[in-house]
Amino acid sequence: MRRPSPRRAAAEMEALLPVLSLLLVLLAVGWGDGAGAAWAMSPGGCEHVQSTADCKRKWLSSVPGNLQGDIEELLLDDNTIRVLGRASLLSYHQLKHLSLTKNRMELLEPGAFLGSRGLHALSLADNLLFTNYSLTAAALSVLPALRVLDLSGNQLNEDMASVLLSNLSSLESLSMARNVIMRLDSSVFTNLTQLLELNLERNYIFEIDQAFEGLQRLQRLNIAYNYMTCIVDFNLTQLRVLNVSYNIIEWFLALESDDLFELEVLDLSHNQLLFFPVLPRQSKLHSLLLKDNKMSFYQLLPNGTSLENVTVQFLLIDGNSTNITTVRLWDEVCYSNLSSLRLLDMSQNQFWYLPKGFLAKMPALTHLKLNQNCLETFQLSERDPLAMLTDLDLSQNLLMELWEDVGAGPTLPSLQLFNLSTNMLQALPAGIFTHTKQITTVDLSYNRLDLCPQLAVLGRSAPCVDIRGLATLTRLSLAGCGLRDLGGHPFRGTALTHLDLSDNREALSGDLGWLRDVAVTLQVLSLRNTNLSSASVDFSAFQSLAGLDLSGNALTTLPASLGALKLRSLDLRDNSLTALPADVAWRPLGRSLQELYLSRNPYNCCTLGWWEALQRGERLRVPDRHEVTCNYDSQRLSALVLPEPVLRDCRWRTADTALLYLVLALPTCLTLLVAFTVVFLTLKPKLLKMVKRRCGVSSPY
Repeated sequence: MRRPSPRRAAAEMEALLPVLSLLLVLLAVGWGDGAGAAWAMSPGGCEHVQSTADCKRKWLSSVPGNLQGDIEELLLDDNTIRVLGRASLLSYHQLKHLSLTKNRMELLEPGAFLGSRGLHALSLADNLLFTNYSLTAAALSVLPALRVLDLSGNQLNEDMASVLLSNLSSLESLSMARNVIMRLDSSVFTNLTQLLELNLERNYIFEIDQAFEGLQRLQRLNIAYNYMTCIVDFNLTQLRVLNVSYNIIEWFLALESDDLFELEVLDLSHNQLLFFPVLPRQSKLHSLLLKDNKMSFYQLLPNGTSLENVTVQFLLIDGNSTNITTVRLWDEVCYSNLSSLRLLDMSQNQFWYLPKGFLAKMPALTHLKLNQNCLETFQLSERDPLAMLTDLDLSQNLLMELWEDVGAGPTLPSLQLFNLSTNMLQALPAGIFTHTKQITTVDLSYNRLDLCPQLAVLGRSAPCVDIRGLATLTRLSLAGCGLRDLGGHPFRGTALTHLDLSDNREALSGDLGWLRDVAVTLQVLSLRNTNLSSASVDFSAFQSLAGLDLSGNALTTLPASLGALKLRSLDLRDNSLTALPADVAWRPLGRSLQELYLSRNPYNCCTLGWWEALQRGERLRVPDRHEVTCNYDSQRLSALVLPEPVLRDCRWRTADTALLYLVLALPTCLTLLVAFTVVFLTLKPKLLKMVKRRCGVSSPY
């Protein structure tokens, strides 16, 4: 190939210069004039997407002055800006949204927003505005269109907040979360007449004195994670959502009034409530969250004592006036209209019974959570059957029996999820599932229950739970139910996809024939801790199975029938496996597996070829791979990385025996051959003379 002449090369470069210049210009202006640019990079490193300038995490110490003048949103989060000066935003007259979260902002100079008076949303969270809050307040006062303001995490107390908010009457959403506010009164939010949403979570608030009386449009109030001890005479009729979770509230008393409260969601979870809250008589409440309190009903006590007429008197002192309110401990529930309530969460409390007619006040209830209480009995229907109830959780109680009203109509006709796990039940009402035509999930685990059919003993059949014919049932948990000698067709007429039989050590005394009715539909099967020891258990009928848990058993080898299944998840922990089949990685099982648990088995360090093959799989994930160990002599080693001496010794131990014998015999054979050759050559003249004498033939040497 001939090299081009210098003159020709210079001419070609000169011809390309206009093209290169044009490309540079196009890149500099973002393929347009700035107004119609979809994306461009500014000289300061900020990214432009339509009307937004993203300058987050650029180590900026001031607002860039060379951005496009028509931006509407400017994101300056995670920088080092300490002061927002008077001239910082003069070039951005169309700015609507400004975010300065997580800077080191100490001061907003008065006049900083004179060029951006149309600002709608301003985020100043996680800064140091407590240092110059009065000057910052002056800067904020010139924003007549400001709707959203976030002052979270600025170490502001109530006095500072009052100054900062004094001239922001246009605000609709305000966050003062993660500050050091302790007490609120009417002076803090005086001028915020348009406020719709207020977030005060994670402060140190222990007292509120008419702080929200002037907020006539307030709809959402969040006071979670504070130190409120009680709420008395709650009268915010316009409020729709109230979150006071994670406080130390012992009493919640709404104002005794027939006014209609707009309240829809009330979250009192994770408090110290002793009694069921006294709710507004008329409200739109659809979600009541009372989880993790100390509530109980006190009309009846476990020792039989009745407290029906017991009352509590509240002494309210306001200046020179004193007011005494008398309240019954439980009766107020009856006066509250709960006809719109759909979700009631009373889990993690101390209820041991529900008052008669309690649930009758909630005909629209769809979700009822009573788990982790002390309930001993539960009435399934009260002549008002809970026709709308879809989710009923009674787990982790002390239930010994369920009651069902005879002739009260269909029981739980809309039920879809029924959780009775971890109780003391030995039987369920006959025909409990007769009318549950939509049920999909039942959890009966850790009760002493048997499945029908049961063999009759002395002419009498043992009590059992009949789920046959529940065509909609897809998930069933029977873990720890003490099932034994299952036979017949306990799952006939169902289409189970998930079945948990864990912790039933006598349930698998024979084969899995009693599961044949769901073999086609079953996708997830748990046989954990079922005393399974036979590798001859046949899983070949479960062709739809995707997840199988065999942990906690006594398997010494992997059942051969598993090799043909296309499982995605397999748990083999806590067995007695010394190795998996050498070809497991190339069988359908190995090719389909995505998750495999293998730890806590006595694998042989010298037979880990299957382990190496599995590790080469791209799709397979072994979450406990660092916990997989193997035995070498008396040592337990990590199977992930074996020492070289161990590998060398294992190669000798697992070598072909015939080849080993050949290698050992070869030196001996060679030694004998050499010795024979030496002896032959040494004795050759004598042998020839002896042959000559005997044969009588002369022969020259």
